Amino acid sequence: MSKALTIKQIEALKNPARRVELPDGITVGLYLVMQPSGRKSWAVRFRMGGKSKKYTLGHYPQITLSAAREMARTALASVAEGRDPSSKVAQRESRVTSITVSQAVDDFLKRYVNANNRSTTGQETSRLLRKELLAQFSDRDLTSITRRDLADRLDTIVDRGAQIGANRTLAAMRRFFNWCVERDYLEVSPCARIKAPAVERTRERVLSDSEIEVILEASCRIGWPFGHFIKLLILTAQRRSEVAGMRRLELDQANGLWRIPAERSKNLQPHEVPLSEASLAVLASIPSIEGSEEFVFTTTGRSTISGYSKAKKRLDKEIENILKERTAQQVDVKPLPDWTFHDLRRTAATGMARAGVAQQVIEKVLNHTSGSLAGVAGIYNRHAFTSEKREALAVWSRHVLTLTATSVLGPIDQEN
Repeated sequence: MSKALTIKQIEALKNPARRVELPDGITVGLYLVMQPSGRKSWAVRFRMGGKSKKYTLGHYPQITLSAAREMARTALASVAEGRDPSSKVAQRESRVTSITVSQAVDDFLKRYVNANNRSTTGQETSRLLRKELLAQFSDRDLTSITRRDLADRLDTIVDRGAQIGANRTLAAMRRFFNWCVERDYLEVSPCARIKAPAVERTRERVLSDSEIEVILEASCRIGWPFGHFIKLLILTAQRRSEVAGMRRLELDQANGLWRIPAERSKNLQPHEVPLSEASLAVLASIPSIEGSEEFVFTTTGRSTISGYSKAKKRLDKEIENILKERTAQQVDVKPLPDWTFHDLRRTAATGMARAGVAQQVIEKVLNHTSGSLAGVAGIYNRHAFTSEKREALAVWSRHVLTLTATSVLGPIDQEN
């Protein structure tokens, strides 16, 4: 009796001197056909009407071992019912039952992404898969996608200068194809053994007090909406998407609390952010926009603010203007070196630590599930740390206010 074929064995096969057929010990009638060129394909041999026939299923690895076995069993079941699986009619019917990349992606987004991720994560995953995978392979049979296909696609993304974008695309494709393996659409993910195209380094940029001060002044100058937005990023230490997506129903200004629901937090955990007096003052100074009953940061009343890159460039230009004014120079003055909005969050955490705030309290402020309250410790320690978080953010807020010659809120009041 022949042994069952394995993926490891198939991958290790060397090109034969002549065409050979290797039988599968699990599915009787299924053969792996090897050509001297190295090309591999699947075939089913059967007898019908007293004649020996062969039905070619397709090429490996486009058709995986598990898929070939399933196709062979289906073909042999047709033979038992008196139908020839190699006929053109049968082959057309077989193709109808296959699943395309587009169909699998739609299923993945519906059954996994939308059910297990917050909306912003789901939208980004959908965007990457539709732009980088479906645009190229939408109508292809899912089992026909190879590692070479995906590697070439990632190379194209890198070549257009989006190295980090290629990393994010690979991560989205890896989640998708792993899910397809779990659903038994595939036996092996074509992403297996593909390395990230670009090396990413963890950012460690912490802004100095003087840098925070000039960012605050520039924020006052650019005004609504991004000036207010940046100030709350600094004062609350929350994520960019969480501050930008702030809803009015989340705010309990009487008790000085901002309650971020689970579906809007990165770790899908509800989060209470105590609001310092400075944060409340920034919120109170936000202008009223017609139709803005839902969103705090909106210019249309129908959606949250967007265009962060454009706002960052505008802010950096204002910072450059401020530095020119202070140094009486009109040339060769550059914006702050290599900083991002997320650095404001890291800077706030560092500032609280410098002021003596306990690490576990800082983690609670940031809504982190790693660190000292990860795992079993986090499960059994359900203390909300509300008062500790309030004091930590108050300490940080007082420090921020000492960095400016006048209150950071003063210029906002003048604008309104």
